[in-house]
Amino acid sequence: MSVDRARVERLTRELLEAIGEDPDRPGLKQTPTRMGDLYAEFFAGVGEDAAAPLAHTISVARGPAPDTLPSGAVLLRDIRFRSVCEHHLLPFAGRAHIAYLPGEQVVGLGALVRVVEILAGRPQVQERLGEQIADTIAEHLDTRGVLVVLDASHGCVTMRGGRQPEASTLTIAARGEYTEPIARAELIALIGSSGSGMAHG
Repeated sequence: MSVDRARVERLTRELLEAIGEDPDRPGLKQTPTRMGDLYAEFFAGVGEDAAAPLAHTISVARGPAPDTLPSGAVLLRDIRFRSVCEHHLLPFAGRAHIAYLPGEQVVGLGALVRVVEILAGRPQVQERLGEQIADTIAEHLDTRGVLVVLDASHGCVTMRGGRQPEASTLTIAARGEYTEPIARAELIALIGSSGSGMAHG
């Protein structure tokens, strides 16, 4: 299901009128169109299958490098993402870190990025986003464990209410072997030692 841009434009005009503005004044005349484009981009993941990027797998034993079987985790750090909080429709953005223990089948690293992008392209809360990423990878990839760490800065915290511009939120979702704290401790340390650290977007 794609975003109904024309309807977003109409509703944006109505919203501008509701706050006492004139949607036809020069500075706002193109705002409804811009909002249509913006919402189409921000919510491109609505209705999209987040597991689709994981459909094309590579055999470890029969793949291009069968002599380099992974004995430990595959860790992809610092995936930049942005989403929209469903409570106030304000953006939140930061970095995702994903680790998994591969079995016989692995995927290209870009597939993991796409999973994040698709699931972030919906009205979200950070806690659920991390769980959905972990579930998608655990259910559709040959893996013994999955760990997803999200570190993000939220507009609803930085721009409204208490207005804490430096605050960031860290969430952890674990599946399989990584539900054991000892098993994931090394990965948490590796993520924290990255160039950006547990930095917000």
